[in-house]
Amino acid sequence: MIIDKTKEENEEWAIKGRGLFSNFCEFMLGVASLTQLPESDMLEIAFAGRSNVGKSSLINALTGRKNLARASNTPGRTQQLNFFNLGDQVRIVDLPGYGYAKAPIKTVSTWQDLIFNYLRGRTNLKRVFLLIDSRHGIKKNDEEVMTLLDKAAVSYQLVLTKVDKVSEVDLEKNLRQAHKIAKNHVAAYPYISVTSSEKGTGLTELQGDIAFLIHS
Repeated sequence: MIIDKTKEENEEWAIKGRGLFSNFCEFMLGVASLTQLPESDMLEIAFAGRSNVGKSSLINALTGRKNLARASNTPGRTQQLNFFNLGDQVRIVDLPGYGYAKAPIKTVSTWQDLIFNYLRGRTNLKRVFLLIDSRHGIKKNDEEVMTLLDKAAVSYQLVLTKVDKVSEVDLEKNLRQAHKIAKNHVAAYPYISVTSSEKGTGLTELQGDIAFLIHS
């Protein structure tokens, strides 16, 4: 939800968001080093989060595709930056998941360097959507990534995922925690999205936010 707009304007952008995500969306390339990045000639939005937080599932749900982004129950599967072209209007970037304890230290370091250098040097990057599992709330390594985004001066928005799998009481508790923590981070957008890829909760609102972003 775009918090500085009226209810009618939010509804208008939600319609535009549905239109945007009804366009074709196709995988472009996977990037394992900065030298492989595509030209910065199109706006980009990126999705980040802990391993197995539901990034691929959310991208698939937003675009209405079942297998556009490869979802897996195996944490740490995404090891590169995956780029998708949405209607020749915006690129969606699926960033490698972080916080996978069993990943080799060298691999984790390589991922971190790749992500940070992409974030701080990508002038066409409009916003990062940082996914948080609503069952667990913000963890230490989520806050570390938030600090990294602050340092890179990259605007980011928290998105709670899998809200269909948590009680209302726990969801409210973790949502309050997220708001409290976000207030201490200069690059964090003040609104927090609440989503379920499986049930479709919050998807229309998030589509509207993205449509507003690329046209503002």
